[in-house]
Amino acid sequence: MDKRRFFLEIAYFGQSYHGWQVQNNAISVQEVLNKALATLLREPIETTGAGRTDTGVHAKQLYAHFDAAAVGILTNPERFIHSLNALLPFDVAVKRLIEVADDAHARFDATHRSYEYHLHFHKDPFIYPYSCFLRDRPDVDRMNEAAQFLLGKQDFECFSKSHTQVFTNICDIRRAEWLWHDEQDLVFHITADRFLRNMVRAIVGTSLEIGLKGKPASFMQEVIKSKSRGKAGVSVPAHGLYLTEVAYPYI
Repeated sequence: MDKRRFFLEIAYFGQSYHGWQVQNNAISVQEVLNKALATLLREPIETTGAGRTDTGVHAKQLYAHFDAAAVGILTNPERFIHSLNALLPFDVAVKRLIEVADDAHARFDATHRSYEYHLHFHKDPFIYPYSCFLRDRPDVDRMNEAAQFLLGKQDFECFSKSHTQVFTNICDIRRAEWLWHDEQDLVFHITADRFLRNMVRAIVGTSLEIGLKGKPASFMQEVIKSKSRGKAGVSVPAHGLYLTEVAYPYI
């Protein structure tokens, strides 16, 4: 039977998962989604995501594609989404079902991806799972000055997790900016065509070296030119990081 391709827009709270991608000995978002789809559609389903979030990272928007026979419940997106959400854990939600061309690809067709990293400075146990707590406020102006060195197409090996095999370390960063939200919470916004593994958390850690420890804004440029992970700052905790947007030319 011929199959047709669909995109799912999903969101998830990543605290209970070892990232997006299926793991041999740990639960992942992709695994629970594949199982729920297979149960609902009564056929084996393998999803392909727009990217791979690390353990504990959240997603406000991530797309994944899958192939299935377009019969029955797939012809009624509203009913499909309701039924699929009923099968998924409380911390994973499906927001949209979109039929796409047979050659559409959730990973390779994405034109850009955006992340946010959240920091707060007032100790609050109710927001701790969603944001990283810091006792001292950093120099945001200096961190934004440093963020300008991130822009453009560059080799970002210095921010990649060590011993990660990728075909290139070149990324095109189009936005990098720190903004206050309600004068209480500080959020780093970053957009690029692609990201390396652990890249955003390493960038934030390096930014805090500048904002908290008095290093000059030019330290960011030094780190990038060094291509050394050891030169960059320590990666910040995963629970403050959110994948917020994945863009496609046809969605």
